[in-house]
Amino acid sequence: MAISRSTTDKVRERADIEEVVNDYVPLKKKGQNLMACCPFHNEKTPSFSVSPSKQIYKCFGCGKAGDSIQFVMDIEGVGFNEAIKQLAKKYGIEIEEEHNATPEDVEAYNEKESLYIALGFARDLFVQNLREDEGQSIGLSYFKERGFHEAIIEKFDLGYAMDSWDHLHQKAKTAGFEDDILLKAGLILQKESDQSRFYDRFRGRVIFTIHNLGGKPIAFGARKLGNDKNSPKYINSPETAVYHKSDVLYGMFQAKKSIRNEDNCFLVEGYTDVISLHLSGIENVVASSGTSLTENQIKLIKRFTDHVTVLFDGDEAGIKASLRGIDMLLEGGLNVRAVVFPQGEDPDSFSRKLGSVAFKEYLKVQAKDFIAFKIGLFADEVALDPIKRAEVIRQVVQSMSKIPDPIIRSVYVKESAKLLEMEEEIIQAELNKMLLKITKDHQFKANLQNKETVIEDFLPEKKTEASLKETQIAHEREMLRLLVSYGFEKVSEGLRVCDYLLQEMEDLHFETPVYQRILVQYKGALAKDVLPDPEYFLKQEDQEIKREVISMITSKHEMSDNWEKKFQIYTHRETDDLSKTLYAGILRLKRRVLKKMLDETIQKLKVAENKDVVELQQVYLELKNFQIAIDKQLGTVISQ
Repeated sequence: MAISRSTTDKVRERADIEEVVNDYVPLKKKGQNLMACCPFHNEKTPSFSVSPSKQIYKCFGCGKAGDSIQFVMDIEGVGFNEAIKQLAKKYGIEIEEEHNATPEDVEAYNEKESLYIALGFARDLFVQNLREDEGQSIGLSYFKERGFHEAIIEKFDLGYAMDSWDHLHQKAKTAGFEDDILLKAGLILQKESDQSRFYDRFRGRVIFTIHNLGGKPIAFGARKLGNDKNSPKYINSPETAVYHKSDVLYGMFQAKKSIRNEDNCFLVEGYTDVISLHLSGIENVVASSGTSLTENQIKLIKRFTDHVTVLFDGDEAGIKASLRGIDMLLEGGLNVRAVVFPQGEDPDSFSRKLGSVAFKEYLKVQAKDFIAFKIGLFADEVALDPIKRAEVIRQVVQSMSKIPDPIIRSVYVKESAKLLEMEEEIIQAELNKMLLKITKDHQFKANLQNKETVIEDFLPEKKTEASLKETQIAHEREMLRLLVSYGFEKVSEGLRVCDYLLQEMEDLHFETPVYQRILVQYKGALAKDVLPDPEYFLKQEDQEIKREVISMITSKHEMSDNWEKKFQIYTHRETDDLSKTLYAGILRLKRRVLKKMLDETIQKLKVAENKDVVELQQVYLELKNFQIAIDKQLGTVISQ
């Protein structure tokens, strides 16, 4: 069910943008605003701005913008209701619901909530099973053998699925759960031979609960305990409405705070690797759970740190097969280091063998940047085979070409030249060739995807039309920026900015849909005796409007007060002569409209019949006279 407007309003009032963003990104003071490197895209120079006074954020690099609620939606990848719930929990606000959502919204919301409840029930049952005779003798014994104590079992919601065809199914039915929800949650399966009969997906296995970033159980991994060769070692939950495995990393809920604090993320392969590192006092660790890394998983790590250390089992063949993951991490803008364990060891076994202190020291000493790691991996082959040496050089350069930051690339060129005992120029030349090929490939793909646009770009008429449209959009945006920013100001006694601008724009219809919607909302608010300031639009449900308004009221560069206070250097501000700013803006917008009307009239003249030519010529002359008059008032001739 939809969250009530009063709850949303309370969250907006209480949720401080600085506090909310600072939970994810370290902010630094810059003038009246706060700055950081954007958590939504790769950058080294901060372009992510937070305005405590306006309670908004804006990235001038990727364009992301919004308020506290939108920030949580963007960074957690959740919907509006879930963001409200997270912020309400943070600020101790009680959640109230209302019943005005559409039937489709209610159905989707109820299904997700039902899935969360069913999965939560299953988690609790699996955990409780460890306290039953079978669970203690089989499941708990397995965990104890691995060295997992009660606190770690509780921390990760570890459990056990009874060795029964329908233990969970029967317990769930008794608790009132419908078969349909249990099926959708991936907890039970339907018999092919008899559609009316169901059985548990997980049976006689220890359970690893997979959580979302908020800590809710969304899926399970189940490990077999016997030696049945016909049964897979792990069975995992299927994809559901609340679980998309390509977006999830095991242990991220337990690790995210430590990753942010340590500014590093250890990446391992399996569930037990994650838990073993926690037992060693290392909490900033996540697992890809045996699957290949995905772009979304890399973005998830990037939210919390720019640094990742990949831990490899001591299996050289397996390591070489996993090198593509390192290239993906590099391409995602992460700084990558790697640690290799001795032959036959993995993070789980080696941490238990060494003990906590020695294991931590091993990770610290053995961590190598990806260049040294990759070269070292092929060192023996390179020493004996010059052809192999050339191939390794290409592989190293291939990895470097994935790095988006040119400064980091240049550092690695120097390091690899030293390690490979080669001239920097040769490696740089090879890198340049690869970068050029990548650029051409990207251009080719973009051209294929935008074939029509590419063709049109070569047509001068179309190009001119596009240019004119961009100018039209810019003028419309400027008028709305002035309206939203200064609508309550007075240009003369008894005349507000909004009154003047709306009067002058009375006959104008904005061609840009979002700008027309803003204009309509502005007029609608005035009709209700509400003078809409920027905050009024930030409370709207229309996300596009919110983004546009934030873009209008934020500036990439802020004038320091010291220019005037300290150095007595005074600059012109648009508010110094607001009436002149408004008047010039209106004239430019009207001129653009006139230009469009003139172009349309010319086109009509080209195909007009003789009887209509004179009338169209008169229309053209009148429009041209208006244009000339506006040009005189502007004091310049504006480019077509």
